[in-house]
Amino acid sequence: MKRLDGKVAIVTGAASGIGRASAVLFAREGARLVIVDRAAAGLDETARAIVADGGTAKAHAGDVGDEASVQAFVRLALASYGTLDIIYANAGVLGPSTPLLEQSVAQWNEVLRTNLLGPFLAIKHAAPPMIENGRGSIVLTASTAGMRANAGGSPYSASKAGVISLAQTAANALLGTGVRVNAICPGLIETGMTRATYETARARGTADKIGQLNPLQRGGEPEEIAAMALFLASDESSYVNGQAFPVDGGLTSTLPFRRPIR
Repeated sequence: MKRLDGKVAIVTGAASGIGRASAVLFAREGARLVIVDRAAAGLDETARAIVADGGTAKAHAGDVGDEASVQAFVRLALASYGTLDIIYANAGVLGPSTPLLEQSVAQWNEVLRTNLLGPFLAIKHAAPPMIENGRGSIVLTASTAGMRANAGGSPYSASKAGVISLAQTAANALLGTGVRVNAICPGLIETGMTRATYETARARGTADKIGQLNPLQRGGEPEEIAAMALFLASDESSYVNGQAFPVDGGLTSTLPFRRPIR
């Protein structure tokens, strides 16, 4: 039996990267999907990949930071499949790379709107049908940048720290409902968001240095985050709630080092 047989799931940020990998994996494991992204072309590619693999997916081009859009894709899931069991609020933006004191309020607002308001709206509108069913899993994408400094820009890091707190506070706000809320904290993963880092390293001939600060000495792949999302979405994690899980090759387990201590 597939791990998500009979489940209905929404995955946001599904046009590429972690969202696409998770949507494809969820469908392969039996879930019927609504996939969401602002990038309509990439979203359609994800939908075609799922259908070609024998899965079921409806694409919704929408903005996770807009409440009407979130309401619309939740309604789409309910109208299409009659229920909702899982939402993976994965969509996010990187934000500015300029120095902190040169950043604008507008830049901060845009990052927080997508990265933190988006997960809140996902919880607000996906939780009620789950509560009616007495069960459900809400998974949020945070980041190791929300746990430690120097893993991302200030607005990005602050937004992801907020997502970690949101997973904890929402899990407790939903006490007794059977609805679980957890977060994933990816480390350095090769996605569209990190493409410039990877391409620069390859151009310099230093690709072997990517991920050198973690004990596995490498960067991660979107499929490795998708595997954690699948676990948290599935009934296998039925007693896991209010937690934030680093998936980072061990980066947050250690202090910076120059060479392994043997």
